[in-house]
Amino acid sequence: MRRYFGILLVTFSFLNITIAQSSATEIVDNAIKISGGTTYDNAVVYFSFRNKTYRSDRKKGMYKLERFVYTPNGVIHDAVGNSGLKRAIENCPVKVPDSLVTRISDGVNSVHYFANLPYGLNATAVNKKLIGEATINEISYFKIQVTFNQEEGGTDYEDEFMYWIRKEDFTVDYLAYKYAVNGGGIRFREAYNPRVVNGIRFVDYNNYKADDLSTPLSNLDELFEKGRLKLLSKIELKDIYVYPN
Repeated sequence: MRRYFGILLVTFSFLNITIAQSSATEIVDNAIKISGGTTYDNAVVYFSFRNKTYRSDRKKGMYKLERFVYTPNGVIHDAVGNSGLKRAIENCPVKVPDSLVTRISDGVNSVHYFANLPYGLNATAVNKKLIGEATINEISYFKIQVTFNQEEGGTDYEDEFMYWIRKEDFTVDYLAYKYAVNGGGIRFREAYNPRVVNGIRFVDYNNYKADDLSTPLSNLDELFEKGRLKLLSKIELKDIYVYPN
């Protein structure tokens, strides 16, 4: 009898995990759908961020993520795509030292990643889990935890993310992440200024920090409502253009 009871416990635990994963996938699918859906997969997107210009080009599984930096020595053009990183200065190709490849690629990828959220949350390396619900400013949210597999998860695969997705219309209104590089840190972002440009939804963020690095990401919504997070900066996208590909 004890053995069968143990089997039942394992079975129910497995079912609970499966249901949570399935629910998380459905929630994220809906979030992607209302924010752009298949438009993300076949579009050219331009935007400006902190005096740099960014461009992404996706079509039929091929992609190129670009950054243009304007310097006294000319325009530095970095492009990350299916074939890796390429750099040019004033349209002249230059070799990137091996020691800088990861740093440059991560810098380009990071800006595009946040600008296009929630697109990307269904990548093969992403693990999603519905960990509960929350109420922020009297609005109800699903809380989705996101982690990454080491394989195909990038150099920061150990980072942890949390997304607060509105139950009513599946918009991503808040997100948080914990990172390990440069001594580590915790960030909490509050979305504002939502707008739809040619079928894709974009937002800006108030960017907050938590001083205690042991703080669970799932607790940040409560700290935010109590005013216990410090505002660091604003993340603002400008001059956004979207063209179907």
